[in-house]
Amino acid sequence: MRPLKVYSVTPKLPDKLTPLWDLAYNFWFSWKHEISELFERIDYQLWRKCRQNPVKFLNLLSQEVIEDLAEDVFFLDRLNQTRESLEKYRTSTKTVFEFEGVKGEPVIAYFSAEYGISLSLPIYSGGLGVLAGDHLKSASDLNLPLVAIGLCYQKGYFRQYLTGDGWQQERYPVNDFEEMPLSLVRNEQGEPVSVEVELLDRTVRINIWKAVIGRISLYLLDTNLNENMPQDREITAQLYGGDWEMRLKQEIVLGVGGIRAMHALNLNPRVIHMNEGHSAFAGLERISIFMREHSMSFEAAMELVASSSVFTTHTPVPAGNDRFAPELMQKYFDSYAREIGLAFKVFMALGREDPRDDQELFCMTVLALRLSRFNNGVSQLHGKVARNMWKKVWPQYPVDDVPIAAITNGIHIPTWIAPDMAYLFDRYLGSDWREDPDCQRVWKQSQAIPDAELWRTRERLRERLVDFVRTRLKEQTLARGGRRYELQLADEVLDPGALTIGFARRFATYKRANLILTDVKRILEIMNNKKQPVQFIFAGKAHPKDVEGKKLIQEIVQFCRNEDCRHHFVFLEDYDMEIGGFMLQGCDVWLNNPRRPLEACGTSGMKAVANGVLNFSVLDGWWDEAYTPDNRYGWSIGEGEEYQDQEYQNLTESHYLYNVLEKDVIPTFYNRSTGNLPMEWIRKMKDGLRDLAPMFSSHRMVEDYSRTAYLPAYQNFVKLEKNGFEQAKNLASWRMDLMTKWSDVKIRNVRASTEDSLHSGEELVVTAEVFINGLSPQDILVEIYSGGVDMHGDFANRKTVQMEQADSTGDGWMAFQGRVVPDTTGRFGYTVRILPHHPLLLDPHCLGLIHWA
Repeated sequence: MRPLKVYSVTPKLPDKLTPLWDLAYNFWFSWKHEISELFERIDYQLWRKCRQNPVKFLNLLSQEVIEDLAEDVFFLDRLNQTRESLEKYRTSTKTVFEFEGVKGEPVIAYFSAEYGISLSLPIYSGGLGVLAGDHLKSASDLNLPLVAIGLCYQKGYFRQYLTGDGWQQERYPVNDFEEMPLSLVRNEQGEPVSVEVELLDRTVRINIWKAVIGRISLYLLDTNLNENMPQDREITAQLYGGDWEMRLKQEIVLGVGGIRAMHALNLNPRVIHMNEGHSAFAGLERISIFMREHSMSFEAAMELVASSSVFTTHTPVPAGNDRFAPELMQKYFDSYAREIGLAFKVFMALGREDPRDDQELFCMTVLALRLSRFNNGVSQLHGKVARNMWKKVWPQYPVDDVPIAAITNGIHIPTWIAPDMAYLFDRYLGSDWREDPDCQRVWKQSQAIPDAELWRTRERLRERLVDFVRTRLKEQTLARGGRRYELQLADEVLDPGALTIGFARRFATYKRANLILTDVKRILEIMNNKKQPVQFIFAGKAHPKDVEGKKLIQEIVQFCRNEDCRHHFVFLEDYDMEIGGFMLQGCDVWLNNPRRPLEACGTSGMKAVANGVLNFSVLDGWWDEAYTPDNRYGWSIGEGEEYQDQEYQNLTESHYLYNVLEKDVIPTFYNRSTGNLPMEWIRKMKDGLRDLAPMFSSHRMVEDYSRTAYLPAYQNFVKLEKNGFEQAKNLASWRMDLMTKWSDVKIRNVRASTEDSLHSGEELVVTAEVFINGLSPQDILVEIYSGGVDMHGDFANRKTVQMEQADSTGDGWMAFQGRVVPDTTGRFGYTVRILPHHPLLLDPHCLGLIHWA
């Protein structure tokens, strides 16, 4: 029997306590410690039981506790002060970036398949989602006009538990959106606002939930509605669950449904940011809307969309880029392609590295690259890897010219900083470290923190971590039906005073979680040193279908149970933001040993730095930028080598790891002054806070996106939309004319002022003749491409200098001249190239057209 009608029953708080609801429904509590502490101090055990979900927490409070709070003068005073601080934050108009002509409406729409905002919103799996959450928080702090789109998963990502032999199992608890800091979006009549997408012969209806992240609105799409077919209700069931067809349906809902949701909400952002390729269909839907509503051709709409889109690729691992079979794409997109006026073969070419290969799978990353003029990797090294990885999309360019830039990730420091460290920073850095966390001047003041005070804070955090680990191990043991001696053992693991090394991340094979176990005898000797003990805490999940990743977890867990190391080596089940927070704040060293260059960025190490934790990592991702050979902020594993033989690499780098651990890390930690302070260790902590904390802040990251992508994309959109999108139509027409004439553009008679030797600092004058085939001289960019040359005759580095038109030689040929000065000695070379040029074409490389001398 089912009820005729269902109600949401919530406690009725006295008027004096209603500000609690305002605090509960804004995720500002996830980085404003005063708010979470307010809830925590009401009932600490209940707060933990509710997984830091303030809405569920308030719903479970007893009437007796509510009545006591309503009469607690001190609590009410603190509540009102906190509520006022939220209101002040929310209504502030201070901003770093001005988008001219925009008032009170979002300019940028940020799309992501997952968001790691808080433990109480479990719609994330790992680094990509946490990065997206930090992006929104910094956008909020910077008062950026941004709105976000995602999916509202009923089960989110899986929860992990282990069998007796250490094998990972998954469970999928259902999220009750009514008991989360979410609100269903309704219209003026009180009805849910919904949109629809077409899947095969069915129409799928989507409801919209809203999460408030400080000043930012995050809209989450939900297909679990009674009016949808059972298989369609499952589309938003699990993050990264199901087969490839389910993944395709999720990405249709995210991209196509996300754009339609913004229209239903009367939002009209001019710029979209696709965080990874999952949301690339958003670009197609924008094209469809501009074609339908403004009578634009596909080419004109595509130019408009690409010129106002930003795409961030996050993975250098081929398997991390979604690819769909042609048959599956035809099943879902045959009619969609016809609606936007494309033959299906032409449509498929948008997602293929080689548009002529009819057998190639459709790649979401390639689609996003083609539909954006602002593409980037997430660290300098990853940008280089991404350019090489996707060079086939622009086959005529040298790898260095592939239009994929790099904006290194950052972390939202107020979210990840330990409260103890935050209070320390408040005293010695002032409040500016919260409001301006990427300011070098502010972090220079970290040098003024007394050594003893900083070290005592770090020791308290390690002790708190050890206590947390013991509690979690006991909970895991009880859940498994463990015996009494196992509970006693859980109470005895780890030493609050020992050097503590943490490793927590996704258990993909390339991250090599078991590298530390390459030589078991040696690591046991290191851990069991009576004078200088070392202990390890591991945590992480493997994808449910990743058998090799699960084997790594099992190997680690079984090693933990070894009699010789069970007190010094632990694995925590069910890795999430809470466990990550405790480990990042309480460990002394953060270990990271991926197979270079497969770690795109690795933001966990940045979170460690902000808490005074030293890094010990392979030179990959962000650490390749941050590390210095004098070990100022931590240590490296290897020197940035890349190997073909993986077994040899594992053996070599494991020995490197053991040697650095024994000869550098451990002695530095235990070398104490008369005040029992590790002075060299503390100096490294302070140097990391001073130099790295501001550099790897998500405020800096969002400011980089705003300066290099959001503002130019917005300005380009404004130019293109004027007079009924006249400029967009003209740009498309120019491009079509260029494409028809480009193949016959030619270069001849390239000459230099000297053909022999050249002295350093001496000017080289280069001339060339160009046949422009009926194009205007303003349609092309003629450049000298020069630089040092390696032993193979290839450019080792390069710079470009624009050549100026000299005169016309007749018959359509034009002379160009330029000057270049070598800035180093050695082998030097030059050539000449031609690129397309248009005032509204922000990057001449994006069209993939080029001629070389």
